[in-house]
Amino acid sequence: MPDSPSETRHLLGAWRGGDRTALSALLERDLPWIKQHVRRRLGTALRQRMDSEDVVQEAVVEFLRHGPPFVLSDQDQFRRLAAHVVRNVLGHQYERFTAQRRELQRERPLPSEDLLDLDAPGHSPSQVAHRNEREACVRLGLELLELEDREALLLREWEHLSFAEIGSRLKITEDAARMRFNRAVRRLATKVRQLRSGRLEESLDD
Repeated sequence: MPDSPSETRHLLGAWRGGDRTALSALLERDLPWIKQHVRRRLGTALRQRMDSEDVVQEAVVEFLRHGPPFVLSDQDQFRRLAAHVVRNVLGHQYERFTAQRRELQRERPLPSEDLLDLDAPGHSPSQVAHRNEREACVRLGLELLELEDREALLLREWEHLSFAEIGSRLKITEDAARMRFNRAVRRLATKVRQLRSGRLEESLDD
């Protein structure tokens, strides 16, 4: 008999299936670890913000609601993935970060029934599913990028700004903006390859 799904996989699948109690169970189980992990890696100013607002829970809930739909069985990987997203949110303007994610989901929604399985390489049975899987990997790869790489990609590819405009927005030169974007494209491509081949651990370790 095959092993039954892990608790993490069961809860993520149930949440994606519409079970709101599954989200509460995930938060109750993993939020204390995520908060402690993030707090150890933040500077003093961001720690104060973290202590004064419940932004950690908000960031995790926003990611699970509006990020790419996924399932995985490894609790440690889920915690580290959520902690990485929280660190990015805290290091950025929270409202802008979440607005960018929601805008992506509105403009290019992913079918809720197509779950990105992070336990193993994907085997999409159709061209549509293949495209959905790749899009979900790109969305998740964006979440795993460092902030400056993520920002450069979104400004160029989703806001369609010129490199001069990106430079002005980021307070860097036009050439520096072009270099940052090109670097971000390479890093995102690496993340997508890792995710599509079932190597989430490598992506989290980068």
